[in-house]
Amino acid sequence: MVHKVLILGSGPAGLTAAIYAARDGLEPIVLAGPQRGGQLTITTLVENYPGFPKGIQGPQLMENMQKQAENFGTKIVDEEAIKVDFSTRPFKVWTDDNLYEAHSVIVATGASAKWLGLPSEQRLIGRGVSSCATCDGFFFKGKDVIVVGGGNTAMEDSIYLTRFANSVTVVHRRDKLRASKILQDRAFSNPKISFIWDSVVEEILGEEEVTGVVIRNLKTGEKTKREVAGVFIAIGYKPNTEIFKGQLDIDDHGYIRVKDEVFTNIKGVFAAGDVHDFHYRQAITAAAAGCKAAIEAEKYLEELGF
Repeated sequence: MVHKVLILGSGPAGLTAAIYAARDGLEPIVLAGPQRGGQLTITTLVENYPGFPKGIQGPQLMENMQKQAENFGTKIVDEEAIKVDFSTRPFKVWTDDNLYEAHSVIVATGASAKWLGLPSEQRLIGRGVSSCATCDGFFFKGKDVIVVGGGNTAMEDSIYLTRFANSVTVVHRRDKLRASKILQDRAFSNPKISFIWDSVVEEILGEEEVTGVVIRNLKTGEKTKREVAGVFIAIGYKPNTEIFKGQLDIDDHGYIRVKDEVFTNIKGVFAAGDVHDFHYRQAITAAAAGCKAAIEAEKYLEELGF
């Protein structure tokens, strides 16, 4: 069976695309990927998504989106794309178990935050550990937090967090930052931001929520404990685009290059969400991109006579 629309990814971009495509009668199929619902399924309260005056839990928001997409006729399967062939139409996408063919494809595989790899980190995600300052900074009003990293993202997050936090301590494994000079200057001049150099977070403390961290100096080996309520990991994101290399136009950082917001270099293949958006990385902007991609896919299919 050749599908009209095949959507790769089930985060806000993929499911919004599915809602729009399904309402247009295109009977989309969604390959949910390794984590149905995307990154929002590992967050807690989402307060900046429109329509929920008291906020909504991330997993609940994604469950609502899934149900809405399915109500309009979307089929969601828990499979992950592992290989694609966009050289000819119908486009081909392989999973471990199946081959899917489609006249149009919307790539919404997102990007994954890079983590430290600590067991305590994974256990406390959403309980004081976060990779998104703009998503979760509000919850740390008047509290002390740590930001791990030394690049532009770390400095942007640190500066943003000073709007809410009592103090922001940057822990960086080197003795100087990699961020742009203007961001460094802003961070160094902010009285709420301090720095711990040549150090790494070795453990995050707390049972039900973060209570502190263990920091190890890489030069001396000395370990110190520090009481904090939040740990923001800002060591970058990795777009989930490995299988598209050689097929789609991808930049040096791994993000899909797009024209006019959703068009890739292959006609009939569209990209939406964090898979190309390295700037905003918000649920609402991803959903908007999914909407645009679905509308353009519908126009493309209409040109083909569907």
